[in-house]
Amino acid sequence: MKKKKNKVKEYLPLYLMMLPGLLYLLINNYLPMTGIILAFKKLNFSKGILASPWAGLKNFKFLFASRDAWVITRNTLLYNVAFILVNMVVGIAIAILITEVRNTKLKKIYQSAILLPFLMSMVILSYIVYALLSAENGLVNNSILPLFHIDPIQWYQKPKYWPAVLIIANCWKGVGYGCLIYIASLIGIDPSFYEAARLDGASKWQEITKITLPSLVPTIITLLLLSIGRIFYSDFGLFYQVPRDSGLLYSATNVIDTYVYRGLMKSGNVGMSAAAGFYQSIIGFIIVLTANGIVRKVSKENAMF
Repeated sequence: MKKKKNKVKEYLPLYLMMLPGLLYLLINNYLPMTGIILAFKKLNFSKGILASPWAGLKNFKFLFASRDAWVITRNTLLYNVAFILVNMVVGIAIAILITEVRNTKLKKIYQSAILLPFLMSMVILSYIVYALLSAENGLVNNSILPLFHIDPIQWYQKPKYWPAVLIIANCWKGVGYGCLIYIASLIGIDPSFYEAARLDGASKWQEITKITLPSLVPTIITLLLLSIGRIFYSDFGLFYQVPRDSGLLYSATNVIDTYVYRGLMKSGNVGMSAAAGFYQSIIGFIIVLTANGIVRKVSKENAMF
């Protein structure tokens, strides 16, 4: 008992330092989980959450019984897969480019270029996309397409263009975060590896493929697993604000989050919204466990747990 008390006293300052973070985690992440009960309730505001009648699985029928269920599930999954792959490839490429640049002035330019999309808000991005694609005043219709003798395109009425638009917009907005992490990993690579490779006559491409990319594998796997955990979630601003909620684009821009939001605004069904969030969390949890299990079999040291 004395040893335990001594240990508590010894580590008390560390426990006190941990306390604010633990309280934040409890209040922000764990207490809200009690709201899961709403997914199985027919909420009556006058009675409150606990006294409201149980609804069983009726709230989940909103997602699965609708004719749009397949479309929103397909869009959510395929867009997130595309976002993960594109952002990973572009982030790694830019990180390698920045670390390989020897000229200080060029290096600052590249660093500024990658930090810009990282700092941009979705609201600004939606205006930039509109400034480019507006049918009347957009840069693409008024300046770029005439150079190739192409007629103006009604971008906000043509769903076929929007998968590419959304992938590019998401890359512009989010690639900076991953790129900064890749740069931090690249800086940690022992320079002696490259020096030995040059002495052996390795080309720059061989240095990248044989030293740089293998050294990034743990970072790539970690970011990949974190991204997979939210593969059933969507960036609401990207899919709602950037297409300007155009009904003609729903086949290409409608995802689970926007579909639930529109349903909630029309019907005010809080239970349905909670059911969708619960469904997304469970599927994401299962996918993370599956992906981590695969990584453990292939390379145990790179698994998260």
